[in-house]
Amino acid sequence: MTACFGLMNSLGTLEAQLVGGALKDYSRGQIGWIFGLYTFISFFGGIQIGPIFDAYGPRTLIAGGSVSLITGVMLFSISTKYWQFLLTFGILCGMGTSLLFTPSIAAIGHWFLRRRGEVTGIAATGGSIGGIVFPLLIQHTAPKMGFGWSLRIVGFVMVALCAGGILLVRGRSEIFQSQTSPASIKSPTSSHTEVNSRPERQKAFGGAKIDFTAFKDPRFALTTIGVFMIEWGLFIPLTYLTSHAIAIGIPQAFSYQLLAILNTGSVFGRWLPGLLADRMGRFNTMILTVLFCLVTIFGFWLTSGYAESHGARKALLIVFGLCYGFGSGTGISLTPVCVGQICSTQDYGKRYGTCYFVVSFGALTGIPIAGAILSADNNQYLGLIMFCGATYIAALGFFVAARIVGAGWRLETIY
Repeated sequence: MTACFGLMNSLGTLEAQLVGGALKDYSRGQIGWIFGLYTFISFFGGIQIGPIFDAYGPRTLIAGGSVSLITGVMLFSISTKYWQFLLTFGILCGMGTSLLFTPSIAAIGHWFLRRRGEVTGIAATGGSIGGIVFPLLIQHTAPKMGFGWSLRIVGFVMVALCAGGILLVRGRSEIFQSQTSPASIKSPTSSHTEVNSRPERQKAFGGAKIDFTAFKDPRFALTTIGVFMIEWGLFIPLTYLTSHAIAIGIPQAFSYQLLAILNTGSVFGRWLPGLLADRMGRFNTMILTVLFCLVTIFGFWLTSGYAESHGARKALLIVFGLCYGFGSGTGISLTPVCVGQICSTQDYGKRYGTCYFVVSFGALTGIPIAGAILSADNNQYLGLIMFCGATYIAALGFFVAARIVGAGWRLETIY
């Protein structure tokens, strides 16, 4: 997770480098498609990877994802043309991220039930740690060695991280028959093979389809749309916070550090809500954190551009980075937990893949739409920030609806 989501949480650093360097003659919307394609493939792949994971386990998928991600980063470091950036980062790194994060998260669902939210949150903090280390590493090495070599250093770090993932992430062969009965969970120390039987393997590639029956469950449908709305806006601050800070007069060195500040907040935002979700309800926690993100966008990010003094703008962006990082981390760590709560465990990989098949289209279009708004508004960030806030308003509405359908109007109900 540190390798794949660490790169995803460093999009702002990469975007600022391309805008001021190799792609300075391209519009922000055109550059946004590189990152939009990357996030789209990262999530879209789940529709095929889910059934393959159910049949084969995670290890082969993680090995292939490691090769794709590291190769993409290395080739990205020597790219000079738009189509090269689109191919190396958008496609290769997107494929690698999808092959890494989908089985890594799904494997946790095989081993944990009651503490699934807490453990998923702990694992997801890896992405935040990567989002702290990678931007600072690039900022420190790029002026001395060039942007290309700074990316190669990131790639070498990923080699070690991915090797550890290949060795450590394991699946569990038995498919739980009941998600609601802890007594049905067998001991993790029982001796079983890691993957399913040969007939199930033969069905793996044929299983790569949308589970339309899942949308008959209104809880799943509303949850999926809610996650779509979150992902539509989630990557906008991650991609444009650095360039926005530079645009309002913040020094470039500190503007790059804002991503590290954001991901520092995200470390706690991925772990703590997961811990709370197991105690106060997964959907309840998701609703609170989406509301928190909404407040930070309009309360801090939007107002930072209108503050009179340089110190006030800087302070507002620091507070926004920490608060948004804390709140937005939940969108990654609690989504699989919410999906797991409303489906049986034997369908978990398929439902999770189906959810992110839909969500991937939000990831595809969110960044380019924000970039197009920015270009149309003469590089003024008001419209971009308002669009980001609107996606969270919609997400809040859908998650509230999913919670009401699942547990009714009673506030004391843990759901």
